[in-house]
Amino acid sequence: MQKNQSLIILVALTTLNLALAQDAKAPSPNGASNEQTTIGQVQIEQYLMDRSAEIAMARTAAPESVSRDAEVMVFGRHGFETAVKGKNGFVCIVERSWTSAPDPDFWNAKVRTPICYNAAAAHSFLARNLKRTSLILAGRTKAQVDEAIYAAVDKNELPPMEPGAMCYMMSKLGYGGDTAPNVPGFSSHVMFFYSGLDPATWGANLPGSPIIAVSDISEHPSEHLTEFAVGVGKWSDGTEVRGMEDHHH
Repeated sequence: MQKNQSLIILVALTTLNLALAQDAKAPSPNGASNEQTTIGQVQIEQYLMDRSAEIAMARTAAPESVSRDAEVMVFGRHGFETAVKGKNGFVCIVERSWTSAPDPDFWNAKVRTPICYNAAAAHSFLARNLKRTSLILAGRTKAQVDEAIYAAVDKNELPPMEPGAMCYMMSKLGYGGDTAPNVPGFSSHVMFFYSGLDPATWGANLPGSPIIAVSDISEHPSEHLTEFAVGVGKWSDGTEVRGMEDHHH
């Protein structure tokens, strides 16, 4: 059981793909490589949602006790904007493929990932994703966006992870892409973010450990980011996670 849960969370981490730059092999919707495609070559309408539906979906990322007083951002033609002002410092959002899918699904318009960040993560981790989105909408390619983000991190134009940065990803409604057909979305989990922390300090990825980690500290210089994920036994609505038969998208 624990091995299966760890596998699901590992796929979820891979699906996030926010820390590691990989080569995109699958074609984009217009037939060009994902590295060469820009938003101008894809119909932005594919990524838009009904505003009320997006607000409701974003709130499913966390338990109602957290999300009811959270700020909610929605995606529009000019990027993400605040749709509901919050009271508790959390920010709930439905992220799109260019910040929350593996490279082969970089332009997959079906990707929807509800995430609810605490204030520390909103100031640091979410800030990077909003920057990515603005670069995408400005017509940059994936490779250009990656390069710009890495440079901004190195120059301290984007902040390091704030202490205590974390997020909830407990929605039944998330869909992370087509490249993991046997695990079509996410198992319920929470994530923690650090700047360049060695996963070994948490005992992550070891046999029997419930903590899964992805880190770029041993790779080429990039975002200097370590992400930890811990599976939880319930969805945000309080129902138990029994398996992928519970997952809908």
